[in-house]
Amino acid sequence: MHTETMPDHQTVLVTGGNGFLGKAIAQRLLGDGFRVRSLSRRRSPDLASMGIAQFTGDIRDASVVDRACRGAAMVFHTAAKAGVWGDSGAFYGINVTGTGHVISACRRHGSLLVHTSSPSVVFDGKDMAGADETAPYPKRYTAAYPATKAQAEQLVRQASREGLPAVILRPHLIWGPGDNHLVPQILQQAPKLRRVGDGRNLVDTVYIDNAADAHVLAARGLARDRTLSGNIYFISQGEPVPLWWMVDAILAAAGKPPVRGQIPVSAAVTAGRVLEWMHKAFRLQGAPRMTRFMAHELSTSHWFDISAARNDLGYVPRVSTREGLRRLVAWLAHGPPETPHPAPPPPSPPTPEDLR
Repeated sequence: MHTETMPDHQTVLVTGGNGFLGKAIAQRLLGDGFRVRSLSRRRSPDLASMGIAQFTGDIRDASVVDRACRGAAMVFHTAAKAGVWGDSGAFYGINVTGTGHVISACRRHGSLLVHTSSPSVVFDGKDMAGADETAPYPKRYTAAYPATKAQAEQLVRQASREGLPAVILRPHLIWGPGDNHLVPQILQQAPKLRRVGDGRNLVDTVYIDNAADAHVLAARGLARDRTLSGNIYFISQGEPVPLWWMVDAILAAAGKPPVRGQIPVSAAVTAGRVLEWMHKAFRLQGAPRMTRFMAHELSTSHWFDISAARNDLGYVPRVSTREGLRRLVAWLAHGPPETPHPAPPPPSPPTPEDLR
């Protein structure tokens, strides 16, 4: 067992440092006294203002990744192509080939690795209630994102068996101020949203600060105890809530009305299959309004046991869902463009008794 911890002066690299999660990790590391550098496709004025050294380029270029990793004691690999639709080759190139380049560079330069994966790698379209890290990969995937993230995760697991000190985190549905993915999608689709299924399915999300905390805790834990290498950890709030309650709470944070209307799961799955076929057959631009993956995600429970992260890493979600929603209200009122109407204080998450 190694007893060394990461000295605060060490240099660390965040791939995807210009992204929502990457930027939050970088800020947290700066606050802890690390020398932080970022690898992203484009330079970021925000990162520049924080004094973060920026490497720009495509993660599919091995030389770019190698140059950024050189001299880094730890690499936080958050860069990925996300989404429920798109060219499978692009997903593979960024999520799988790019991860392979990160692994090779970490080996070459002696860097420890914290790899950001996704719970979707084990999602089989059915309810996952309190699943832990022993959940198997499904036999098939209905979207390129989880399929390629699973392949990337397996590359990291194999590298850890071959001696690379690496830990894998699976944060679930990251949200909060600065979100450029989940929250904007919900707000943009608000008029068209319909509940899929009976609306009782539970999910557990993770607030952005908690997700960043988990990554830093994983890095310190791995530096202290190399027996953690190869481990996988689910990361969330530890507060399962009805999925559609969470969607309505995000809408309320922007002063928007709750979702109205409902469609059966079977209808959503059929619509997804038809729309996927049409987009492929006619080479339509943009993403389908519904896909099979989306239909299953919106209608099933998916929340996970975070005991391993609590016990091994000391992870505690310090920002509650209610407090996170309060912060989201403030950010939406002053942060992003097209300021929404003022919103009331967020409701408390429902208790188990409320769900019976």
